[in-house]
Amino acid sequence: MLTTCEASSAIIYRMGKAGKALKQVLTANSISQSRIASALGVERPIVFRWFHEKTDPSAETVAKIVEILRKIKKEAAIEFVDLYLGTGSLQSNSVNSVVSGQNLPASDHLNIAALSRLFADTTNSYKYLFFLSLLDILNRRHFEVLSPISFEELIVEMLANAWYPHTFFKLSFGKQDKISQKLDSLQLAIEEPIVQFKDPDKRLLRRSIASQNLADAVSHLRRYVPFRLIVPFLGTELEGINRGKGNEVDIAIPAIADRHFKDKKPLYRLDSNTHKNCRSVVVHPDWASYLEQHYVVVRGWLAWEWMGYMQKRNPSTPAIANKLFVPTKRDSLGKQTDYWKMILRSQELRCIYSQKPLDPKKLSLDHYLPWSFVAHDQLWNLLPTTPEVNSSKSNNLPGNMYFKEFVTLQHIGLTVAYQTLTKSHWVRQVEPYILDMKMNATEDLLDIEKLCNAYDQLINPLVSLASNQGFKPGWTYKK
Repeated sequence: MLTTCEASSAIIYRMGKAGKALKQVLTANSISQSRIASALGVERPIVFRWFHEKTDPSAETVAKIVEILRKIKKEAAIEFVDLYLGTGSLQSNSVNSVVSGQNLPASDHLNIAALSRLFADTTNSYKYLFFLSLLDILNRRHFEVLSPISFEELIVEMLANAWYPHTFFKLSFGKQDKISQKLDSLQLAIEEPIVQFKDPDKRLLRRSIASQNLADAVSHLRRYVPFRLIVPFLGTELEGINRGKGNEVDIAIPAIADRHFKDKKPLYRLDSNTHKNCRSVVVHPDWASYLEQHYVVVRGWLAWEWMGYMQKRNPSTPAIANKLFVPTKRDSLGKQTDYWKMILRSQELRCIYSQKPLDPKKLSLDHYLPWSFVAHDQLWNLLPTTPEVNSSKSNNLPGNMYFKEFVTLQHIGLTVAYQTLTKSHWVRQVEPYILDMKMNATEDLLDIEKLCNAYDQLINPLVSLASNQGFKPGWTYKK
């Protein structure tokens, strides 16, 4: 059985498999690399390097590849997701659940169609976070359902699941979303292990949230979500109840769910037949068994649906897929550090923020645009600095006065790399620059004017977007 952290990684952190999966699918379905490149709007050599596993597409590009394959041949999209997630032995309709959300693994005695409709016409984050939190709690309990799951435990889990995308990565859940508002109202003391992703099961984060006065949050969030999530399982039993008037459906749900718990088998029932007395949910044992058996597939389907919802509310934000769940860890910057050390061996450089000479033995890499905004470690956004400056900058946005120096420093690095590296190594090294900056040729990177224009078109809109999302702009280094 996969842990919660490992299961979420099944869809979000499979970057190493994307190129291999793409090669197998294109070959098996006679789809040309040129066709994929044209549909993506990139040069064919980029797809060629994915195809031959020299580099891998980003998480957002993977989502685009799925959409393109779906239009060309639906079975190819299903096969790609299957290989990408590493599910291998699952039936095609199981994998199709991630691609289309329509066909989750079948069951002879459960209403799978109702489960697939959980997020139909969803206008806020409640249902996604509630179902995600229910899965997380069940997984921690090893899918034992003898004990009810209290609303308070579910709401603490919901707030913990919302913290990374909303508070750390500053994604929008929608203007009217109450989850983000409740999270903002809490005075959370966030400890270093949480920010450094050393709390994968959210234990410390849940403890911090649970220590707050949650009476208002519990009172508000319990009014609708626990009752409305199981509406799809009780469609015919709710006929005749006016769904547009007040909360008649919510009031009726507890008694109806209890009455039909054995025959209709809703996902869960409430612990009371009276709406105002409900304090917890009791998961149906058959559903617990189903979720345990198909945990990775169901969670992958949920992750895909959640990503689609969040991308609509954050249309220009980079790397949405990497910001929805607790990151497993920060990747090493070893290769990027070696790159800048190579540059420093050829030419002396100064920190653009402090103007201090850079020492290769005491080097720190700064994300010009904060990592918590871009969620990647591409070289075009990294620059050498000193540890104290990097710590001072934190996740703030640099002031405009540093922009030209940043581009100049990048140009120096690219020029030295061009003169030092073999041609094939150079091409691999600068691919992210070409792809992300939409430049026409690698040689254009050596033209300071073209490079500055490309950076201007890439960076400035992202700075504005990050500032609007809540990242502090205009940071300057103060000694």
